[in-house]
Amino acid sequence: MCANFFSRFIKPKPHIVESPPPPSITHGAGMNIPEYKNKPYFIVGSVEMGNTTTKCILTGVNLETGMSYVINKTVSMSRDIRPPKPGETIFGATLDGTELTREAVTELVRDTLIKCHEEAHLDIKDELDFVVRSTGVVAEMESPDQVGDFVIALANGCLIAGVPPRKMTPPMSKENQSQKLQPFSFADKVVFIGAVAGVIPPVGSTGVEMVANEMEGELAMAGIKEGAKWTPVDFRNPCVTIDFGTTLDGRITSDVPPDAINPFAKTVGNFCGLAGAIPDAIVRGTGLVHERTGTALDIFGEHSVTGGLFGKGNRKVVDDYVRRCHEHIDIRIVPPERNRFGRVPVNARVAKESGVAMIGCDCGENSSELPRLIEIGAEIHRRYPLPTLNEVVDRVCARMALRLIDVAVDEGLVLKNSSIGFTGRAAISGRKPEYILEGVTERDLFDDPVDHIVFVDDGLARGAALMGRCMNSLGKPRNPIGGVRGGPCIMSRRIKIGK
Repeated sequence: MCANFFSRFIKPKPHIVESPPPPSITHGAGMNIPEYKNKPYFIVGSVEMGNTTTKCILTGVNLETGMSYVINKTVSMSRDIRPPKPGETIFGATLDGTELTREAVTELVRDTLIKCHEEAHLDIKDELDFVVRSTGVVAEMESPDQVGDFVIALANGCLIAGVPPRKMTPPMSKENQSQKLQPFSFADKVVFIGAVAGVIPPVGSTGVEMVANEMEGELAMAGIKEGAKWTPVDFRNPCVTIDFGTTLDGRITSDVPPDAINPFAKTVGNFCGLAGAIPDAIVRGTGLVHERTGTALDIFGEHSVTGGLFGKGNRKVVDDYVRRCHEHIDIRIVPPERNRFGRVPVNARVAKESGVAMIGCDCGENSSELPRLIEIGAEIHRRYPLPTLNEVVDRVCARMALRLIDVAVDEGLVLKNSSIGFTGRAAISGRKPEYILEGVTERDLFDDPVDHIVFVDDGLARGAALMGRCMNSLGKPRNPIGGVRGGPCIMSRRIKIGK
């Protein structure tokens, strides 16, 4: 039999990017020195406090090649943050109800940052080049503006850990950069105007943010673009980038005509609402995890799985449970009268007036029907083995992703030259990438779907590294991230505009 006969039964594999360790240089017998100790590397610390995990991820960018590597990762569960002390003001809470104070957040960030650097044998003051802070803990905030208070608490933790203030803001000029960075910097030729990865952030008609976790969406978009450099996919504008953490965030960017004066893409869509909180609710019904703070991570882990078969006899059962779950999941354009969607503060009216499509995911109204998913999870666990529950979770998340894409398609925001990227545990773990690729293929959006879709781990950390590079004008014209798919680097056009 010829190879073509078997190819009909082999599904195309999705591009899944996992963080590679940095290369080492061998010095004599048995002596390996990490490359970032000898070569010019831009080392960025990403400090993220999410609803489920708090992370410090150190990313090193080889300035000679423009490729990024994860040097070290320190992860703790956000639910383990110390409780508020007498006299402290509670200013927020995670989705599972863990209360937060500014002092507790500051201490957690300090300890996580110091531990991460100690494990990597790096000095915070001398060897760290830049720090980016972000948070997805926005559920208990009254407006998008309140996220600023949280970011201040994150910044205080960085300062107490020993990070100099200048390593958290863009340099004023090339002369203010370290000697290591200056040979690779374009800071004397271009001006940083707020664009990251070739995209201008959305600004509402009143100047306010449209969604509370806007910065996470920006970092996820940048991180997916960077991660795609490890694949054959030319993942540049226009693109759809979706972060499936506990909460949902992400962006849709526009195409840019070759003769456009402004070489940057615009943000034409945002994502907000619930993501990983939905599979978390399903597994909490099993009794295998804590009834309030348990997550799908506790049972199934965060790694992707490809290949293998799931019993056909149970497929009908799985499909029925997936349908029942999705009866409670609301995915659509956020109505302009809503100020929250999926418990995330939004300014949907401003988004509509500004021509930005705000696509939300909720369960009931502001997670009111999550208890229904808990009941479904309990029923599955009572009647079927754990693999069936795992399959239901993967199929529910994959259908969520595909419904989000369907809304973007209906709004005319997915073009023939668009790329679609995912990061976050509820999109890249288990067999979700395989099922998402399968669904996109069925929708016939692209001639070769595999060449338009990527799945990237640690999207926020990668995005932090890229944001740091953009703020320091450390572009790589021969390996560009800005610009449009199939097009040239936009650095020359930026220099021309600057003149």
